[in-house]
Amino acid sequence: MTTVGLLGAGGIAGVHIAGWLKLGVEVVVHSVNGADELVARYGGQVAPSLDELLARCDVVDICTPTHTHRALVEAAAAAGCDVVCEKPFALTVEDTEAMIAACAAAGVGLFPAHVVRYFPEHAVVHDAVERGDLGTLAVQRCDRQGVMPTSPWFLDSDLSGGIVMDLMIHDIDFATWNAGPVASLRAVRSVPDRSGTVAAQVVLTHTSGSVSSIGGVWSARPVAFRTRFEVAGTGGVLRYDSATNPTTWVNGGAAAGTDGYVPTAALGESPYLTELREFLAAFRGGPQPRVTAADGLEAVRVADAARRSLGLGEVVELEGPR
Repeated sequence: MTTVGLLGAGGIAGVHIAGWLKLGVEVVVHSVNGADELVARYGGQVAPSLDELLARCDVVDICTPTHTHRALVEAAAAAGCDVVCEKPFALTVEDTEAMIAACAAAGVGLFPAHVVRYFPEHAVVHDAVERGDLGTLAVQRCDRQGVMPTSPWFLDSDLSGGIVMDLMIHDIDFATWNAGPVASLRAVRSVPDRSGTVAAQVVLTHTSGSVSSIGGVWSARPVAFRTRFEVAGTGGVLRYDSATNPTTWVNGGAAAGTDGYVPTAALGESPYLTELREFLAAFRGGPQPRVTAADGLEAVRVADAARRSLGLGEVVELEGPR
């Protein structure tokens, strides 16, 4: 039986452990804090150290703060373990490339947990784009809002990359999945209001000539999670708004206890479960999942450029994917 070593016990770890257990694998958890509570709630076993976890597992699932990802991926690769790593892979292109290189050298798999590709509404629209139902893609508009995370590391841009790298990277990945590589971008960020609410906007110009506008809000006030998008081409438009058409889950990954930054549970299979199933099948020799390490690198490349645009206050040109 496959054993998954889960690193971290924060909000997203609860969704991942529920999915892994639904898939029938053994789960071992190690975390600086919260491992005992996570296992008591969902099941599995606790590993007292990273070394013990690596010695016991076949797959490592990294659900720790972003700035820790590179060291943990490299340790997992050195131990011969396949790796799932929460988005974003890392804060920089350099770190991401090092992670990919370490896994390639060790002959192990590496996949980024870009779960938005597994939400049914996003997958349906992407398939329509791929079939040519919308004609030549022209404009995409995406935005998402949620309650500001409570863990302090999220609000330290040196640790999380800030709102663009942590929150908006979901829609950056969706936009590039549909429209391809980005040639240039411009990013702006609001001055936080008295409550501390943070908002940002990134406009991507793709090498194809299409344009994507992406917005994000971390609200310091109580607010319901919401995500919307509109994808338009010469042949039509497809739209989605979670406020009027919720399509989330109860089966295989509850949303409770995640600090309000994932949607409220409804009916259907968890996109996280679908994602983890694809990863597990690939690790066992099956087909490649719909998101790859190269996609994770491209998302970091674009998000990192957006962070530079915020700092410079100007348009940033991007080199082609490496």
